[in-house]
Amino acid sequence: MYREIARLILYRDLGEDSILRKLSGIFEDFDQGRGTPAELTTRIYEQMKALLDLSTQYGFDQNLWHNYLTFVLLTNENSFSMTSEKVGANDGTVNHFAKGDFAVFKKLFDFDFTPIEKALGIDCFTTILNYRSIQKKERMYNKNVSEKVQMVSGQLEQAADEEEIFRIVTDFYAAYGVGMFGLNRAFRIRHLEDGVEFLPINNTERVVLDDLIGYEIQKKKLIDNTEAFIKELPCNNVLLCGDAGTGKSTSIKALLNEYYEQGLRMIEIYKHQFRDLSSIIAQVKNRNYRFIIYMDDLSFEEFEIEYKYLKAVIEGGMETKPDNVLIYATSNRRHLIKETWNDRDDMEVDNGMHRSDTMQEKLSLVARFGVTIYYGKPSPKEYFTIVKELRKRYPSITCSDEELCAEANKWELSHGGISGRTAQQFINYMAGRDA
Repeated sequence: MYREIARLILYRDLGEDSILRKLSGIFEDFDQGRGTPAELTTRIYEQMKALLDLSTQYGFDQNLWHNYLTFVLLTNENSFSMTSEKVGANDGTVNHFAKGDFAVFKKLFDFDFTPIEKALGIDCFTTILNYRSIQKKERMYNKNVSEKVQMVSGQLEQAADEEEIFRIVTDFYAAYGVGMFGLNRAFRIRHLEDGVEFLPINNTERVVLDDLIGYEIQKKKLIDNTEAFIKELPCNNVLLCGDAGTGKSTSIKALLNEYYEQGLRMIEIYKHQFRDLSSIIAQVKNRNYRFIIYMDDLSFEEFEIEYKYLKAVIEGGMETKPDNVLIYATSNRRHLIKETWNDRDDMEVDNGMHRSDTMQEKLSLVARFGVTIYYGKPSPKEYFTIVKELRKRYPSITCSDEELCAEANKWELSHGGISGRTAQQFINYMAGRDA
């Protein structure tokens, strides 16, 4: 194993703590007679635990060794994989080195663990080659990654040689990309001293736009702008504003499920992270994806100045926002920033600045969202329509429409008033009660 891994060129950067690199060191010591059987067994078991932990995180099954090797191939960002992400398979000298690395992975796929298992009296490798995982709920693992890794793993198992592996892997890169951006739909960020770290969101909500009842005009405007973005046509940043519980956040989450296959990715950030916007954009501007930076429930109090960072990034800074990045935000405030009557009084303030100038500076943030979509509270008739449509998804609710609407009316009076969210909460209650 270690001799094969030493021959890697493009995929050489595995990380010193990678399972593959660690196993390589163990197998080298075994062949060279270094270490006692007990010591080697302990080191192998440590890597088995790491492999099982990774497999649990991503829901791998059947042949965990093949799943792991496939995961390495699909997540390793190097000059070849990054280029293939943009243009797919192409003619070039680099293909010679890529196929050499794929020949190594072919040997790793077919590696015979029998000698070391017999020598050490263990069977852990045989076990992971024929593994049956415990069925888990989707929220317990990253299903999106699991499905793709296992799909490609099955294809690579059947590959005859490095030429076929080359085709399978480059086809995947062209379709989905490479690394965490290729496999995952959405991300949060963590601030670092020298930039930001992207953290995949393992389980995004499986909602689609048809799940949101009503608001057809609003959804159409959002779809038109997003499709223009996907097709690299002129488009705008979007602000979804209006009453609470009307489906603003749901609409944006649904876009991710509708357009993920076409290269859409989403980065969720919070107000206190606006200082990192430039670092976020710097890391994604050259990738072959379309990124929506998503800001939920955006609003600012009088004393907060984070909106200045957002204004500079959207429009006004020296560096132009890249074409593959848009900002979508939701807010219950139409103007985002709290106004007071003092803001409307044009008397001088202590620093010699007119209050109207201060208000205009605040309101200019909204103007930098080229599209503003308003989600209003539904009428009582629309509320009952939503309730009746949602009820169709739960066969256990068997009462008549009249009884349902009467109960829905009682519910909204004591649960925050009329909204789509209130309707969904009511239906959840009814489905749980009548199940």
